[in-house]
Amino acid sequence: MDCKILLKKLLLFPLFLLTSSILFAQNTVVNGIVTDARTHKSISYVSVSFTGSTIGVSTGNEGKFTIRSTKPQTAIQVSFVGYKSATVNIKPGIEQTVNVRLVAEAQELDEVSIKGAKRAKYTNKNNPAVELIRKVIENKEKNQPESYPFVEYKMYDKMQFSFLNVSDKLSEKKFFRKYKFIIENRDSTTVPGKTLLPFYLNEKISQYYYRKDPKREKTIVLGERGVNFGSFIDNDGMGQYFKHMYAEVNIYDTNIFLLTNQWLSPISGPAPTFYKFFITDTVTTENNSKLVELSFTPRNTTDMLFEGKMYITTDGNYAVQRAVLYLNRNINLNFVKSMRVDLDFEQNPDGRYHLSKSSTLADFGFNKKSNGGLFGIRTLTFKNYAVGSPRPDSTYRGDAVEQNDEVKNRDERFWTENRLDTLTTAESKVYKNIDSLTHMPSYRRLSDIASLLVFGYKGFGKFEMGPANSFYSFNPVEGFRLRLGGRTTPELSTRVYFETYAAYGFKDERWKYFLSGTFSLNNKSIYKFPQHFIRASFQRDTKIPGLVLDFVREDNFLLSFKRGNNDKYLYNDYYKLDYVHEFKNRFSVNLGFTKWTQEPAGSLYFNNFINNTLTTDKDLTTTELSATLRYAPHELYYQGKMFRRTVPTKYPIFYFNYTRGVKDLFNGEYNYNRIFGRIDKHFYLSVFGYADVSVEAGRIFGQVPYPLLNIHRANQSYAYDIESYNLMNFLEFVSDHYQAINIDQHFYGFFFNKIPLLKKLKWREVVSFKALYGGIRSENDPSLHPNLYQFPVDANGAPITYALGKTPYIEGSVGIENIFKFIRLDLVKRFNYLDNPNVSEWGIRTRLTFDF
Repeated sequence: MDCKILLKKLLLFPLFLLTSSILFAQNTVVNGIVTDARTHKSISYVSVSFTGSTIGVSTGNEGKFTIRSTKPQTAIQVSFVGYKSATVNIKPGIEQTVNVRLVAEAQELDEVSIKGAKRAKYTNKNNPAVELIRKVIENKEKNQPESYPFVEYKMYDKMQFSFLNVSDKLSEKKFFRKYKFIIENRDSTTVPGKTLLPFYLNEKISQYYYRKDPKREKTIVLGERGVNFGSFIDNDGMGQYFKHMYAEVNIYDTNIFLLTNQWLSPISGPAPTFYKFFITDTVTTENNSKLVELSFTPRNTTDMLFEGKMYITTDGNYAVQRAVLYLNRNINLNFVKSMRVDLDFEQNPDGRYHLSKSSTLADFGFNKKSNGGLFGIRTLTFKNYAVGSPRPDSTYRGDAVEQNDEVKNRDERFWTENRLDTLTTAESKVYKNIDSLTHMPSYRRLSDIASLLVFGYKGFGKFEMGPANSFYSFNPVEGFRLRLGGRTTPELSTRVYFETYAAYGFKDERWKYFLSGTFSLNNKSIYKFPQHFIRASFQRDTKIPGLVLDFVREDNFLLSFKRGNNDKYLYNDYYKLDYVHEFKNRFSVNLGFTKWTQEPAGSLYFNNFINNTLTTDKDLTTTELSATLRYAPHELYYQGKMFRRTVPTKYPIFYFNYTRGVKDLFNGEYNYNRIFGRIDKHFYLSVFGYADVSVEAGRIFGQVPYPLLNIHRANQSYAYDIESYNLMNFLEFVSDHYQAINIDQHFYGFFFNKIPLLKKLKWREVVSFKALYGGIRSENDPSLHPNLYQFPVDANGAPITYALGKTPYIEGSVGIENIFKFIRLDLVKRFNYLDNPNVSEWGIRTRLTFDF
C-alpha cells in the first residue's frame, strides 16, 4: 500500500471518530411531566417545543411529554393558555428528564406580559397582537381557496371512534372473554397518555373541483368504506351524524361548526371584541421563513370560544401556517371532557397557503373527571392541490356530490394505493373485528335489547313489535286502552314495508286498527334519501281535534295525563294513498288522496239547524286530493333502519300544500280549496346560541263546517311542545285564514354563565314567543249560517270554540334547560283571550332534550 495513502487513512480515522461522536451527541431527548404549580395536578395538551425551532409536542392526559431533536438544543419552551410560559434550559445532545411547573396567570390573564413591555392591564389599543390579528382578518379573503378562479385537490377523510382507557383485565372477566379479540385491539400511541380501543371506522377518498365564475363545486367520491354493525343500526346514518358533529373546520370562516354548536373563529371580524391576543414567540421554519406565534384566549371563558395558538406568516400575506384550537375547560358543554383541532397548511407555488391536514379530537364522558368514555378523531388530508388550472365544463356539471355503488366495493389494493394517510395497527383490524362481532349470537341478543330500550321495538327477524310506550294508555272516551302492533323490517324486503296495530278501549268497547303497505320505487329503503315510494293505508282510531305533537304518538302513556277537561274526541276513518318522490337537489313532491270520515265522540257533537230545526249529524265525510311541495337545500340526515331525522343547518326549509275537497267523490260532502305555506329556519347566533324560527300561513276557500277549518294546535299535556300553543285548550280557536310565527331562542348559557351559582350548575336560558293572527269569514260563521255545524259548548252552555278577533293570540315563555343535562323547564304565559272559560294564564311545562 502506498505510504501516502496509509498516512491519510491514519490521519482521517481519528477525525472520523471525532465527527461521529459529535453527530451522535447532537441527539437531544427530553422527557417530563407538566403540572400546575399550585394544585400539583398534571395539565393535558400543554405545548412543549425547542426554543427557536418548529419541533413541538403536546402533553398527554397525565401531563407527560417526550420531545426529541437531532440538533444540540439548549432550551425548551412550555406554554399553555391561562398560564405563564416557561423557558427551561437543557443540556444539548443527551437524554434527560425535566419536570415543569406552570404558574397560572393572575385574574385569568386580565394582566399579561407582552414581549418587550411591562405587565399591564389587557387592552386592544396599541396592542401589537391585536394589530396583527386585524391584518390577518383584512387578508383572509385572499387566503381562502375560493379566491382562486379554479381549485382542485384530492381528499382523504378518516373518522374513528374508540372506547377510552379500557382495562386490559376486562377480557379476563367471564362475560367478556368471548370478546377478547376486540378488547385486546388497543392503541396507546395515537394520543399520548390515552389508550384507545377503536370500534368505529369510516374512510372516504374524494376528488374535489371548484370553479369561481360561474360558481360550481363538485365532489366525486372515489371510494368509501366503513364498519357494518348489522341491521340494528343504520351505518350510513350514524356516519353522517358523526361527521355532522365533526364538521370540516375552516378557520377563515366567521363561525366554526363543531359538536352541533357554532364557535366564533379567532380570525373572524368580531374576534378582537371577544378574544384576547398575545404575541408569544417568533419561529424560524426549515426554509428560513419567519412566523409569529399568536396565542389567544376568550375574554369570557364560558362563551363558545376557543383558546390556542396560530402561526402567522410575515411575508405580507398574513396567512395562517398552523393553528391549534382547544376547548376552554370552563365552557358549558355537555359530555365533552376535552377537544382539540390541529390545522396544518402547505405553501402554494405563488407563496400563499392551503390546508393540508385537519385533525379534530374530542374526549366524551358523562363525568369530566372520569378516565373512561369515548374518543373520536376525524382526520382530513389534502393532496394534489392545484390552483388556476381550468377543466372542461363537463367536469363541473352534474350533482354537487357524485357517488355510485361501485365506490363502496373497492378492494384492499385500491385503499393501499390511494389512502393519503396511514391506519394504525389497531384501526386496520377494526373491519374484521366488527364483522366477526355481528355474527355472534350474543351480539344479536344485545342488539334486540338495545332496540327495545332505545326505539321501543322488539325484533323477530322479518317483523318487529312495538312501540312499547303505546302498549297501554288511557283517556276519558276509551278509558283503559291496550294496543299491540308492529312492522316489517328490511330482512323481509327492502322495497315492501307493512305496518299495523290493533287497539281496544274498555270504556267505549270499540276496536281501533291501522294497516299500511309501502312499495319503494327506487329499490331503496323508504327511509333513505332520495325517497321514492307509494303507500296505501287505512286507520280507524280516536283523535283529539287540534292535537298535533312533534315526534311522539298521541297514545303515548305519558300523554295520558292532561290538564283540564278533555273529553271532546273524534272517531276517524282514514283511507289514504300517497305518492312521494324526492329529488337529489332536496326538492320533493307528495301527491295524496284521502277519504276522511269524522264521527264525534265523548261530549263532542255535530249540530246544525235545517229549516230552523236542530239536527244532529252522525258523521262527516270528505274526499281530498292534495299536493305538497318541499324544498330543503343542502339538507342532511341521520337515521336508523326505520326512521330518519333532519340535522339542523343554516339553510331554510320551504313547504307548500294545496288541498282540494271534492263533493260527491266517494261520498265527499263539501267542495273547498285549502292552501298552506311554511318556512323553517335555524339561525346560528355564535356566542348568543341559536334560534329556531318558523312562519306559516293558511287559507281555506269555500264554505265548510268547523271540523274542516284550521283547528289550531293546542296542548293540554304537561309537556312543553315546540310546535303547539301550550296554554291553548283543544278546539279553542278555529280559522279559515291565519298567519303565525314561532321563535324558540336558546342562549346556551350566555347570561347564566356570568352568574357564579348558575355557572356551576351549567344551566342554560331559553326564551320562546308565539303569535297567531287570523279569523273566520262571514260565510263560515255558524252564527250567520245556521246550516253549518254550531261551535261546541260546555255542559253549562258556555262556548268553548272561538274565532280569532282583531287581536292575535300571543304566548311566550322563559325557561331553563340543561337541568341534569336532559331537562328543560318553561314558565309559560298566555297574554290574551284570558276571559275564555277554563283557560290558564300561567303554566309550567317540561321537556326532555339531548344536546351538547
